[in-house]
Amino acid sequence: MARTPGKTAFAFIFLTVLVEMIGVGIILPALPALIQNVAGVQIGDAAKIGGLLTLVFALGQFFCSPIVGALSDRIGRRPVLIGSLLGYGVDYLIMGFAPLLAVLFVGRALSGAFAATVSTANAYIADISPAEERGGRFGMLGAAFGLGFIIGPAIGGWIGGEFGPRAPFITAGCLALANAAFGFFVLPETLKPEDRRAFDWRRANPVGGLMSVGKNRTLLAVLASFFLIQTAWMVLPSTWPFFTTARLGWEEKEIGWSLAYVGLLAAFVQGFFAGRVIKALGEGKAALLGVVGMVGSFLFYTVAADWRVLYAGLTVGAVGGLVMPALQSLMSNATARNEQGELQGALASVMAITMIVGPFTFTQVFGAFAPPDPVVLFLGAPYALATALLVVGGLAFAAAVRGAGAPAPSGASLPAEGS
Repeated sequence: MARTPGKTAFAFIFLTVLVEMIGVGIILPALPALIQNVAGVQIGDAAKIGGLLTLVFALGQFFCSPIVGALSDRIGRRPVLIGSLLGYGVDYLIMGFAPLLAVLFVGRALSGAFAATVSTANAYIADISPAEERGGRFGMLGAAFGLGFIIGPAIGGWIGGEFGPRAPFITAGCLALANAAFGFFVLPETLKPEDRRAFDWRRANPVGGLMSVGKNRTLLAVLASFFLIQTAWMVLPSTWPFFTTARLGWEEKEIGWSLAYVGLLAAFVQGFFAGRVIKALGEGKAALLGVVGMVGSFLFYTVAADWRVLYAGLTVGAVGGLVMPALQSLMSNATARNEQGELQGALASVMAITMIVGPFTFTQVFGAFAPPDPVVLFLGAPYALATALLVVGGLAFAAAVRGAGAPAPSGASLPAEGS
């Protein structure tokens, strides 16, 4: 597409991510019921299978995201973004019609291989945003996630309750394919030909991409703390449907409404609050404030006995919406324009590792402490573990920023190695 991106470019990517996240949100309330339906197991075993499905997805993302990031630096953001949406659409349809558990695993593997939407969208935003505006725009992109989780789970809970657990997956597949068509007609390219660079297999792999980004010691330290924080956060999407089903007996509709509430808070914090806080406090302090909010919310979940305590935790946890835009802004501002795709690919690789470690660990812990055969009945066990990881990750991030000097204000660059 030859058209140069104008003021509407951000609106295009915002809507693209919004529709994509609606599709993701639709399937969450129905996932426990679909696994139980296909595999014929109880909730504790369904949680373990859910963790394995996430593991397969994460492995595909881990190996393919660096390739996708490097491709976006070579051929542009637009074709990579549209291709990933097509892959997601096929995945959801495969899962929606899956007759066997093995087919669910095939679908998740394909989805992981095409999971480039988020990293490419972030590179797109870096292309069109001045350094001082990136924190706010990453926050607005986070608001698209939040809005998607308002609309998606509410729709998914209703569709799953009315038409069965397969219907939300089929709906999500159709949405993803429609989103790809939307992007084909309205999404312009943002990476200029002169800013592109050759594809290099030495960087287009998980180890090579991380080593390239890791040449900056400060970035490497921030990535390490990001790994711990993101791993802890994975407890929520991986165990929440199973946790609320076992703790409160919730079904698709109740799960959907709770996730919609999460999305509403996330949209408010990241869309209207994150940019202002990052400019006022700097990326470092804003990220640490978000970590404190996440710790508070996970403590609520650990001891929750009724729905009021859970919703109090969700409310406190909304402050955690500061973490991702602050960290993304900090790292993006320390990276050259023609390396943004590589950075986002490295971040996607780290996120994939957290999706390998986090959901598998937390769902197995939940299964061990949940019916039918708990070691000890303690449904909040995964959240207690996640709280400990958050504390360690927050301390590691504070040390990394302090070691590089005072927390950088929005728009400032981190010092490179040896500077």
